[in-house]
Amino acid sequence: MKYYRAKINDKGTIAVDDMVLLKDNLSTAGSHILEGYKPLFSAEAVERLEKNGYEISGKTNVGEFSLDLVGEFSYYNEFEDGETLKGSAAELVAKGEVKAALGVDMNGSTRRAAALSDVAFLKPTYGTVSRYGIISCAASGEQLGVYAKDADTIAEVMTVIAGNDKKDGTSLPDVSYLYDTNADVNSAKVCIVKELYDLADDATKAKLYNYAESLKAQGVEVTEISTDIFSKANTAWQILMCAETCNNVSRYDGVKYGYRSENYRNIDELYVNSRTEGFNFLTKAVILYGSDVLSKSRYADCYDKALKVRRVVADFMKELFSTYSAVLIPACSKTEYAQYDIKDAFTKVYEESVFTAVPNLIGTPALATGGVQLLGDHFAESTLLSLSKIVERKGE
Repeated sequence: MKYYRAKINDKGTIAVDDMVLLKDNLSTAGSHILEGYKPLFSAEAVERLEKNGYEISGKTNVGEFSLDLVGEFSYYNEFEDGETLKGSAAELVAKGEVKAALGVDMNGSTRRAAALSDVAFLKPTYGTVSRYGIISCAASGEQLGVYAKDADTIAEVMTVIAGNDKKDGTSLPDVSYLYDTNADVNSAKVCIVKELYDLADDATKAKLYNYAESLKAQGVEVTEISTDIFSKANTAWQILMCAETCNNVSRYDGVKYGYRSENYRNIDELYVNSRTEGFNFLTKAVILYGSDVLSKSRYADCYDKALKVRRVVADFMKELFSTYSAVLIPACSKTEYAQYDIKDAFTKVYEESVFTAVPNLIGTPALATGGVQLLGDHFAESTLLSLSKIVERKGE
């Protein structure tokens, strides 16, 4: 974890994870390849917070390009042997050292981290928060979101950072969005996905059961459904995410900025050695897989088919949300992660991403809260936050 403290004012302090640019401060995406990089400008969301009276407390560590589970494979890692894995930004919020934190949700690491630290994280609808000034990997599904201890704080910060930004080509046109934590959800309908519930360990199942019971106590109808769409969505998103990441990290070549190998005799060796030494095993695996699915022999069977699955999943979820206000599922399969070898990371992340892939694939919002996760339709953030708040009230 790496951050500095700033003067606290009335609005409070906000941390930003290392996928978010902060002017004149190291912004490395947890990677050796970006060692020493200091941007000349801050992300749009950071500037909006500063203009509205918030203090940026500094940067928090992430796994290299946020490709791992919760930040375990950052080049700047500080985990000790035997220590369980926690996300840096989520832990700062949990300890009350900052009011909130910004994080980039690309493959669910932010939601997993929030669940493990028992704080909340909102991944908003795609395009509602500017992506300008984040270190982009999978542009079609990554989204800047907010960690906080409760729904009201998330709503407060989201109101500041959301809205159209002409500098971001994916930004939606609305200049502002409503984040209501007091919407009428007492007669809402929520479904639990049996297949995902069955994948969780007993402690996670207990959290999900208790959360469902808390919703029922407030008049929310909770039922169980069965579908394999989440598994299909996960496969599709991993294909698209790897392909997009492969393209986006190609800019890191040791020439313009960041890490440069000292061992080269020509430009080809400069590229190869800088990237070989600068990327970790997991990033290299993602690059290789992304290159493979984009190759001429595999494009139609993999990448093009994943785009078609994206449409199928979007249609399925739209139909599901015509009946249900939200989907209640685990954010991850466990209540804690033990350390493991990086050579197992590609498989482990794939397995855990079955709980988080749908919102990244189709751009819908997701809220990690109370150790579980609520999914909603596009622009349904107020419903998710309000459901979360009625459970928060019950626990007071």
